[in-house]
Amino acid sequence: MPLLRISMLLASLLLTGCGTLNISAYSQQKDPFESFNRGVYTFNDTLDQALLKPVAQGYNAALPDFARTMVSNFFSNLDDVVVTANDLLQFKFKQAAHDGSRVVFNTTFGLLGLFHITDRLEKHNEDFGQTLGYWGVPSGPYLVLPFLGPSSIRDGTGRYADTYVSVISNTDHVRTRNSAWALEGLNSRAGLLEQEKVLDGAIIDRYSFIRDAYMMRRQSLVYDGNPPRVRYDEDDEEIE
Repeated sequence: MPLLRISMLLASLLLTGCGTLNISAYSQQKDPFESFNRGVYTFNDTLDQALLKPVAQGYNAALPDFARTMVSNFFSNLDDVVVTANDLLQFKFKQAAHDGSRVVFNTTFGLLGLFHITDRLEKHNEDFGQTLGYWGVPSGPYLVLPFLGPSSIRDGTGRYADTYVSVISNTDHVRTRNSAWALEGLNSRAGLLEQEKVLDGAIIDRYSFIRDAYMMRRQSLVYDGNPPRVRYDEDDEEIE
């Protein structure tokens, strides 16, 4: 799995529309593991600031833009394999045809995905956590995973299930597999350095913001950007 997606998830939330839900509603989400989660968050953030962020800055300085784009294209193409499998599990057959076509054409004519030649076919975001949500499984409590960052009980299970169709996870050569994971995580982290600057001066409690943003974004993804409106009364204790 790619390392330390905390900043990636935070920035992607701010750069992605999240439908009609209000982020303040998610502050009502129960966080029964908050003490544990905050400890893991501190560990992840410390490691990120001490190691990953400086390495990502060096990565951006060393590689020209076109090279970083090719690396991003390559991993996006591998991700489309997981996306297509989850399209099928959600019975989104038209979307599966589009995402499967992206894999076929980008892998062949795009030289293993280094070049995207299917820009007219929309890139989708599907994983097994979303598939479970699509079929009615609630997210469960928020959970921060060591190295991996924000998740939930449902999404943590989904991460494991997705490894069964992940190209990287099914690579037998251990050194190649681990190198691919490391490069994917580094490339993702490097791509967020500019967006992160916008966040640094605006967040009082980064843990709470990341938690609420993550839960809201996942809800939006489950409903393909159109989550249902939910009314909250004073007596409400929990949302799914």
